[in-house]
Amino acid sequence: MSVLLEFSMTPLDKGESVSKYVARSLDIIDKSGLPYRLGPMGTCLEGEWHEVMDVVRQCHEKMQSDCDRITISVKIDSRKNKQGRLTGKIESVEKRLGRSVKS
Repeated sequence: MSVLLEFSMTPLDKGESVSKYVARSLDIIDKSGLPYRLGPMGTCLEGEWHEVMDVVRQCHEKMQSDCDRITISVKIDSRKNKQGRLTGKIESVEKRLGRSVKS
């Protein structure tokens, strides 16, 4: 079963700028080999349930190694027999619009 998982993970005890912590998570995400898209307020992954959840777990373990409080938001779209949805969903909307959209 293919899963799109969008999440954001933020330490609450590290001040206003947390890009250092986001970068560490993105390194884990990138090394996972799963397709992903970084957005301004979260990252979307595509893969099997156990694969995407494992990436979230690894990011959490890394962040909790030096952060005392973390907030995590997760949104999941699970669908049977469908691959390539990370880009396919955008392409479907563009087709209906008859033009490209910003992404």
